[in-house]
Amino acid sequence: MATLQSAAVGRAGPPPPRRPRRSWTGWGFVAPFALVFALVFLAPIAYSIYLSLFQDRLIGGTTFVGLDNYQRALDDPEFWEGLGRVALFLAVQVPIMLGIALLVALALDSGRLYGKSFFRIAIFLPYAVPAVVATLMWGFMYGTRFGLVGDVNDAFGAKLPDPLSPDLVLASIGNIVTWEFVGYNMLIFYSALRVIPHSLYEAAEIDGASQLRVITAIKLPAIRGALVIATIFSIIGSFQLFNEPSILQDLAPNAITTSYTPNLYTYSLSFNGQQQNYSATVAIIMGLITMVIAYVVQLRGMRKGA
Repeated sequence: MATLQSAAVGRAGPPPPRRPRRSWTGWGFVAPFALVFALVFLAPIAYSIYLSLFQDRLIGGTTFVGLDNYQRALDDPEFWEGLGRVALFLAVQVPIMLGIALLVALALDSGRLYGKSFFRIAIFLPYAVPAVVATLMWGFMYGTRFGLVGDVNDAFGAKLPDPLSPDLVLASIGNIVTWEFVGYNMLIFYSALRVIPHSLYEAAEIDGASQLRVITAIKLPAIRGALVIATIFSIIGSFQLFNEPSILQDLAPNAITTSYTPNLYTYSLSFNGQQQNYSATVAIIMGLITMVIAYVVQLRGMRKGA
C-alpha cells in the first residue's frame, strides 16, 4: 500500500508553489502623491464640472440646467472673440518665440560663441523675473505719456505708435511673453543638444558635412522630442494667457476688455459678475480645447519622429 501511495505522489508531481502574499509597500510610497494629485487636480476639475451643470436664478435659487450653460457658451460671441484672439496669438507668437530660442540654443551649442556661459545666463534671466513684475515693467515702458515711448517722442519730436492701442496691444503682449520665455525654451533645446553623441559629429566631419548640414541632418532630428515638448508647453501657455492682459488692463482700458482672453473672461464672470457656474463652463470648454490641440500636436510630432 505504501508503495502505491508513493507511486501516485510521484505521478502527480510536486505540489504547486504558494502564491506570494500581496505587498502594499509600493502603494504606501505612492499614496502621498496620489492624495495630493486628487486634491489639487482631480477634485477641482470634478467640482468645476459639477458647477457647470447648475445655474443661479432669481427665482428658484440654484437649479440644475444640464448642458444649458455649454450651449450658452457656444453661442457667446465674447467667448469666441477671446478664443480667436488667443488662437491668433498662438499662431504668430509661438513660432517666433520657439524660432529665436532654437537659434540661440544652436549658437550656444556650436562652440564658436565667445562668452557662452554669460549669454546662456543672460538669456535665461528674464524667465526668473515674475510675470507680474515683467508686465508692469514693460507696461510702463510702453506708456506714451509716462514711459519710454513717451520719452522718445518728447526727446526727438517723433510720433511713435502707441503700443497699448487696440491695434497693437496684442503684439505688445506677445513681445512681453517672448521676452519672458525665450530663455526657458532655449534651455530645453540646449539641454537636448548637449546629449547628442559626439560620434555623430565625428562621422559628419569625416563625410565633409557643412555646419548647415549637421544642423538639419543631426541636431534637429535629435531634438525633435524637445521641440514637441516646448511646442505643447507654449500652446498650453497661450490658451492660459491671463497675467499680461490682466495687468495691462488698467493701463489700456479701452484696448483690453473683460473678455479679452478666455481666462480673463472666466475671471471677470466669476469675481465681477458673480456667475461662477457659467465661468466654470467656459473653463471646462477651454480645458477640452487645449487638451485636444496639445494631443494632436504631440501625436503628429511622435508620428514624424517615427
